[in-house]
Amino acid sequence: MNTKIELYKGDITKLKVDAIVNAANNSLLGGGGVDGAIHRAAGPELLEYNRKLGGCATGEAKISPGFRLPAKYIIHTVGPIWQEGTANEDQLLANCYENSLKLAAERNIKSIAFPAISTGIYGFPIERATRIAVKTVQSFLENNDVIEKIIFVCFDEKAYRVYESILKEANLSFENYSMD
Repeated sequence: MNTKIELYKGDITKLKVDAIVNAANNSLLGGGGVDGAIHRAAGPELLEYNRKLGGCATGEAKISPGFRLPAKYIIHTVGPIWQEGTANEDQLLANCYENSLKLAAERNIKSIAFPAISTGIYGFPIERATRIAVKTVQSFLENNDVIEKIIFVCFDEKAYRVYESILKEANLSFENYSMD
């Protein structure tokens, strides 16, 4: 595994990478949290473009141009709403990461940044979600070498510390930095 993993605390919309992942809702037409921030930063062209995508099922992923973002692309994925683990949430969340990575590899995307999908308003416990994210990324990288850099982006200190701990626990080497 030659892919470089980075942990970043800051604003995902500021990253100059090939693709950022949007923790979107099923409509793909904007919302709160990271989704709203990405829509605001990308500009009204994103909403116009996404109207043509016809929404997105939970666990799936779709791609759009980055428009006014420094990122070339936005990969939209819809995470599960936490229901105490009774609605296949773990698998649906793993699918978000896996389908986003597959879409990136198909497009020959070399660098991708992920937010902590489903851990905001959707209520997925951060530790559990982070373990799923790290395990899914590790598994994907065992069979794929297209992607050269994966960045886990944390908006706050708590998420950053959880990611840092779980990446260390998984024996993954990573670089960490923040933009405060």
